[in-house]
Amino acid sequence: MDALIVIFITGLISLFVGMLKKPYLTLGIIVSGLVISFCLQMNYGNYTSIFSKYDNLYFNITQLYFSEMAIGFTLLLVLGGFQYFKQDIEHTSDYLSLLLFSLCGAICLIGFTDLFMFFLGLEILSIPIYVMVGIKKQDVLSAEASLKYFFTGSFATAILLFGIALLYGATASFNLATIQEAIQSGSYSEPMLLIALLFIMAAFLFKVGAVPFHFWGPDVYQGAPDIVMAFMATVVKLAAVFAFLKLYAGTFQFLSEFWTGALNIAIVISLFLGYLSALRQTSFKRMLAYSSISNTGFALFALLTTSPSSAGSLWVFLIAYGCATIALVTISMIIHNVDDKIAAFKGIGYKNPFIGFVMIMSLLSLSGIPPLSGFFGKFLLLSNAINDHLYLVILALVSSAIGAFLYLRMIVLSLAKETENTVEKYPISILQYIVLGVCTVGLLGGWLIIIL
Repeated sequence: MDALIVIFITGLISLFVGMLKKPYLTLGIIVSGLVISFCLQMNYGNYTSIFSKYDNLYFNITQLYFSEMAIGFTLLLVLGGFQYFKQDIEHTSDYLSLLLFSLCGAICLIGFTDLFMFFLGLEILSIPIYVMVGIKKQDVLSAEASLKYFFTGSFATAILLFGIALLYGATASFNLATIQEAIQSGSYSEPMLLIALLFIMAAFLFKVGAVPFHFWGPDVYQGAPDIVMAFMATVVKLAAVFAFLKLYAGTFQFLSEFWTGALNIAIVISLFLGYLSALRQTSFKRMLAYSSISNTGFALFALLTTSPSSAGSLWVFLIAYGCATIALVTISMIIHNVDDKIAAFKGIGYKNPFIGFVMIMSLLSLSGIPPLSGFFGKFLLLSNAINDHLYLVILALVSSAIGAFLYLRMIVLSLAKETENTVEKYPISILQYIVLGVCTVGLLGGWLIIIL
């Protein structure tokens, strides 16, 4: 809770400091706030919080890991995108403050203990993104993406709110523990509860961008600024998937026979539709959006088992996915891919061996090639589900082969030799070196994660 307050206050301070138009001062404040909040989460429970009497939020060891991951990803995005923010100095503090406000919602979504905090966290997470996506008012794609995301998001919110109302009507409680007890004891209205489960699942599938509620993703990703797109693909997806896991593999686990079937269908279609659609794209952002749909399908495997290792498997997978996504978006900003073309990555390995290496590691990790973290993430998720959902695991392996072909094409493109005699050297800031270095360590640290 203290970390949440620090992040919020940091966001407010950066808004006021931004009026001075001193981007490095704003960056220092943002980084300091994120580092302090990260340290507070690491020491959660070792000190008496001034907000300890509030029980709407609680972080066990698993939830602390996920909240620290969200803070860490946001910090990497701020550092990697700082050169991008400097180009739009009028909105630098706006971008950064809104990112922090949205991060507050993500942390609430990870640590909620009742449905009121769950809904509040989801809205705090979403509303700043509506603004960030459309912050470039002169950009037609950005304005269109903002409107589309706002209207579809509002519709999903309405569905979620109706589902929560039905859930309260069925169990007479907003508290997760009380709801679980009611389900275990059978003291609930079954028809109302089952309808509530379907409504809440539909809203979740929208937020994580899974089929059949994925239609907003490619357009919104393409129209959103690079950093906002990366934030949506990492922090937003992380928080939403974990909240999904917390409710369905936790509170609703005794009703799994009623929702597992619908989830299986969503997983299978997401796995194949995402990669097959990504193969047809020439836009980098749209390709990343469609491949994100397939990776969401993999992440949802964590919901298919109540094993204690499910959360850990999801954590490893999201670390790999987040590091790869942040690295690719940072590289896209380094090469000034203003036209948003996959072809812009041609020959990058010859133009700059370092960013070429990071790009290849990111793509190989997304492909699930050992010994990178992406392999371990997928392996752990699929191995947990193999006993009860063998057919799903087989289909996931087939879709992985399609995804590997997609990423291999980009690797070949990055290694293509330039016909020109001169080779362009892309300037990289120290902050971007740090971000790419940290992401590379995360991608190569799969063995260490497993050992620990």
